[in-house]
Amino acid sequence: MRQRGRLWGLLGLTAVLLSGCGIRPTEVPTEFGAAPTRVGCAMSRTEGVRAQAAGQFGVQIYLVCTSQLVTVDRTVTVPHDRTSDRVGVARELLAQLAGPLSGKEKQAGYTTDVGSRTKVSGPRAGDPADALRLNVPPDDLSPYALAQIVCTFANSKVAVDGEDRVALGGPGDDPLRGYECTDAVKARPGIAPAPAETVG
Repeated sequence: MRQRGRLWGLLGLTAVLLSGCGIRPTEVPTEFGAAPTRVGCAMSRTEGVRAQAAGQFGVQIYLVCTSQLVTVDRTVTVPHDRTSDRVGVARELLAQLAGPLSGKEKQAGYTTDVGSRTKVSGPRAGDPADALRLNVPPDDLSPYALAQIVCTFANSKVAVDGEDRVALGGPGDDPLRGYECTDAVKARPGIAPAPAETVG
């Protein structure tokens, strides 16, 4: 009993000394709050859309900002009689992804992972009519680049015949796969690969 009493007395004395030194007891946090919001990735609509002339129409492409996919408004030029040409529109979209960013886009924090040498063509013999083929196997692209292409094509109803799935393949005997632009892909394009299933 005496030892227990001494122990309690020692603990009480320690608390008094600590409080006298200005040291206050603290609690160890058990939960972490939300991650701080990053500034950027915001442009006014007038900054992203250029004046449209004859043969031009507005589209949206997906660029990378703060490790996420974000839509940006662009203007592409396609002859009026070819606006229903899926492959032609897909080429214009890919050119927008691979082209240089504007000064305002760079200032807002946007980047692109799609290389300028990436090209797209239509289906080969035996492919479904809505298939698109790249000049490199999709698996050889970075996760960011593949996610940008898939989501940009999926967002363009002209490029995929109004479907949410993009039948995409590479050159040669590279198999066609059906890719979807999911919320997980948009939120984590570098971690979550674009879901794909083999197209017959």
